[in-house]
Formats: sequence, C-alpha cells, structure tokens
Amino acid sequence: MVKIRLARGGAKKAPFYHVVVTDGRNARDGRNIERVGYYNPVARGAEKRVEIDAERVKHWVSHGAQMTDKVAQLVKEAAKAA
Repeated sequence: MVKIRLARGGAKKAPFYHVVVTDGRNARDGRNIERVGYYNPVARGAEKRVEIDAERVKHWVSHGAQMTDKVAQLVKEAAKAA
C-alpha cells in the first residue's frame, strides 16, 4: 500500500523530516516515490516549520495513498498557515 509518511534526515539531536510518498513495505529512510514537503521540528526564528505541497498530497490521497497520523496533523497545520 502507498503511504505518505515522514523520512528522517538531519544531524544527531537536530532532526529534519521529509514528507514522502512511498510503498509501505520500504524502510523509513529507504526508497520513496516522491517528496511532497518537509517538517522541521526545531525551526527557530524565520525558518519554516512545515512546508507541504497540498495539491500533490490531495492527488496521492485520491489515488488511494494513506497518510500517517502525524502527516495528517502536519497537513492541517500547513493548510491553516497558508
């Protein structure tokens, strides 16, 4: 099943996540189909905390992709900020 979830990046003690579309059987940081945004939980100052391409997320959900709970929460947060 296709999932929209977070893939971790960044340094130790400084997490950064990409919001990716991937096959659910792939590893968390493994191969993905498409990157649709990012989430920076430790954003400071003028840095953006969440950036998501809502149009691409809508496209993938209409084709059967399922979002994880955290990604659904981030999509709402990004929509509210836009």
